[in-house]
Amino acid sequence: MRLWQPLLLSLALVSSAAAQTSAPQAGLNEEAVPAVMQRAVDEVIRPGYRNAQQSAARLTTAMKDLCDDATQQTLDKAKSAFDDTIRYWSVIEIVQTGPVIQDNLFEHILFYPDRKGVGLKQVQALIAKADPKDATVDAIAGKSVALQGLTALEYVLHGTGSEDLTKQKNSFRCLYGAAVAGNIQREAGEVIAAWEKPDGVQASWKHPGPQSEDFMDNKEAVTALLGILVHGAETVRDQRLEQFYKGKDNTPRPRMAIYWRSNNTWKSMTANLEGLRTLWQKAGMAELLPADKKPIADAIDASFKSLLDTVPKLNPDIEVATSTAERAKLDALLVSTRELITKISDDYGAAIGLSAGFSFSDGD
Repeated sequence: MRLWQPLLLSLALVSSAAAQTSAPQAGLNEEAVPAVMQRAVDEVIRPGYRNAQQSAARLTTAMKDLCDDATQQTLDKAKSAFDDTIRYWSVIEIVQTGPVIQDNLFEHILFYPDRKGVGLKQVQALIAKADPKDATVDAIAGKSVALQGLTALEYVLHGTGSEDLTKQKNSFRCLYGAAVAGNIQREAGEVIAAWEKPDGVQASWKHPGPQSEDFMDNKEAVTALLGILVHGAETVRDQRLEQFYKGKDNTPRPRMAIYWRSNNTWKSMTANLEGLRTLWQKAGMAELLPADKKPIADAIDASFKSLLDTVPKLNPDIEVATSTAERAKLDALLVSTRELITKISDDYGAAIGLSAGFSFSDGD
């Protein structure tokens, strides 16, 4: 079965009113598609996963050093390596299709959101039990996804009881954290192996058509890239922002924010946006536009720049960032992220001829 068939089916669902609206005269620059797909694979997706895996390898080493020494210095280095891995993973996590969604690999690396705190309770219970048999990569790989990834490791390094990491060498908590880091490294390695195989998914993405396992033609391939951008931008707003802040008329829930314990909420969101902009710019997706629609690309570039100028300056302490005094900034961010989605989905999508048959809207 083609990997993109379920997504394409969902994208094809449009309201009857939208279907009856005549699309503006526009069209996809078909000649640019092969080069855009090749750059997306070779300059964005494959390097993105390699960077994430290499960062996870450094994190694994840092966690092992922490377990061996249990000093404040090694703890600081482990936390720094963790921050680094979050940044590199957040850049490439926007690609939620292809090998990373096979066998739940994505959830193995990042289990979020944990709306009812079930995953947190599992992590706390495992640490409380402190069974040495649970502190190996193989053991972790066979457990719940909530125990395997970045959010579990964040609790190890920053959650209640994390001060014990400097009190005892090779404590269970530390060994468990090292196993989680090793598991993330291994899972990322599986994704890389799939993308690096010359006659595998990379060839299928670069050459749409009858020989491809994923895309029957150029339009399906471009729809896939556009889907990454739109759904990635929606994730930033829906799961990264609205998960804890839905606007001035709603009570903020800062402890529902991703990575709130390690003050990485905005760093992760910044990296998500950087990943989206990198795909947009390095793949050269503006080249798919008709010549008279280039101002749409300029508007999208401006939106990315504005967001990437704004998000890193927000208070890293998420509880302070959601205070009454700071909420105007978050309200503006809600507006800006929605505008980005509209520019990509409605303006760009329509300009390359996808608006009549495809809908990227999230139903708001």
